Amino acid sequence: MARQQGWFALILALAIAAGALLASYPLQLGLDLRGGSQLTLQVLPAGAIKTVDKEQLEAVKEVLDRRINGLGVAESTLQTVGNDQMVLQLPGEQDPSRAAKVLGTTALLEFRTQKPGTEQALRGLLALKRQSEAVLRSKERRTAEVNEPPTAPGAPNPEPPPDFQADELADAMRSMGLTVPAGSSEIDQLRLLLEVVNSRVVDLFEPTGLTGKDLVTAGRQQQQSGAGWEVTLGFNREGGEKFATLTQSIAGTGRLLGIVLDGRSISEATVGPEFKAAGIAGGSASITGNFSAEEARDLEVQLRGGSLPLPVKVVEVRTVGPSLGAENVRTSLLAALSGLALVAVFMVWVYRLPGLVAVVALSLYALFNLAIYALIPVTLTLPGIAGFILSIGIAVDANVLIFERVKEELRQGTTLIRSIDSGFSLALSSILDGHVTGLISCVALFALGTGLVKGFAVTLGIGLLLSLFTALTCTRTLLRLLMSYPSLRRSTYFLPATQLPGTAA
Repeated sequence: MARQQGWFALILALAIAAGALLASYPLQLGLDLRGGSQLTLQVLPAGAIKTVDKEQLEAVKEVLDRRINGLGVAESTLQTVGNDQMVLQLPGEQDPSRAAKVLGTTALLEFRTQKPGTEQALRGLLALKRQSEAVLRSKERRTAEVNEPPTAPGAPNPEPPPDFQADELADAMRSMGLTVPAGSSEIDQLRLLLEVVNSRVVDLFEPTGLTGKDLVTAGRQQQQSGAGWEVTLGFNREGGEKFATLTQSIAGTGRLLGIVLDGRSISEATVGPEFKAAGIAGGSASITGNFSAEEARDLEVQLRGGSLPLPVKVVEVRTVGPSLGAENVRTSLLAALSGLALVAVFMVWVYRLPGLVAVVALSLYALFNLAIYALIPVTLTLPGIAGFILSIGIAVDANVLIFERVKEELRQGTTLIRSIDSGFSLALSSILDGHVTGLISCVALFALGTGLVKGFAVTLGIGLLLSLFTALTCTRTLLRLLMSYPSLRRSTYFLPATQLPGTAA
């Protein structure tokens, strides 16, 4: 009896701990339950690579994985599909445009030096570039704030935003050999102008061999002067030496150091004459491009994730609304609760007192399952819930095996307590065999399956392990505990009187 009380205390403590876990750590829901975004990415061949093979696909996936982690989107999944595609799921993300921009960019970082004799041409291009950037940022910001309330009465008038004078934008486009596209907005024209100016600026710089491959770290910090952000870089030993040599070669000459990302100049810096002797040593640098906090964060993520070995194209963006996810949750919960209720009625009707004990044990089983999902954590999807519900059926089956053996013993005239002990002993091998084969299937599904199939295998495997515990421990402990009360120690609570020896017709 003392042993049963010890087991009961343990089960009670586990139930309390499971309830506390569920209260502290909410269950994590997948894309199909929570809503979010799904992006289909296609890896494109480039250069000498005419066909994307498995190794190249895995190399791209590795870089994308690092970038996704850098974005800080929790519970995201990235799976390869076919020979050259990947599917990225971002639960809870309703605006996938930023992720698509960060993931689809190659992020080839280059440090270049200004070509000799280009000082005048570069000066004019940089002036036009900075004016165009300032005007474009101002117009984009005003477009985003168009629905915001006007300035409160009495507030100081804000400074006038930067802008081009009348016809100045058209003149700038003509100077770059551009014609104004029909029907284009001013913002579209500014973006086109910036693209061409950037390309002209990059043409005035020459490669040096120092690239993003020489980086070991990337970070961001707010500039000490001004409200902008800058991206900090840390080179490996070889990269640090290259950077020192590079800066030494242009120190005090007036030539600029260009930082180019994917063929676009993002910063041009001067190197003072004080670095003429040894260049900028220490293996670190920073990119100042008047970045916003979000732009600096995106660039940091791209650089830390590394360059994509092959270009990636976003071929499909699908958004799953949270309302659809909520409907899935409601339907799944209704199905699960209905199934549990029907099983409970069946068990009590067929097995009487042991059936009632089984219902309590199955409730503990469900509680333990959900607590483990919250603790690991397991991201619940519809297939995952299917695995959970299927494991409930297996847990019921274990109890059925035990109770049928108990009934057989009672029909043969064995005493009640001995029948219960024999029922657990006789059913043990069958329960173990069934659960072991089920676990083998789960391992195979997890090892060979992908994405949602793995989620199904995880929830089913956890359910099988817990089913063993609840069937052999919880059910047995509760049943033996009840048998300590003489009023409940009746064979008719286990089997109809007509089936007991000596009472059959």
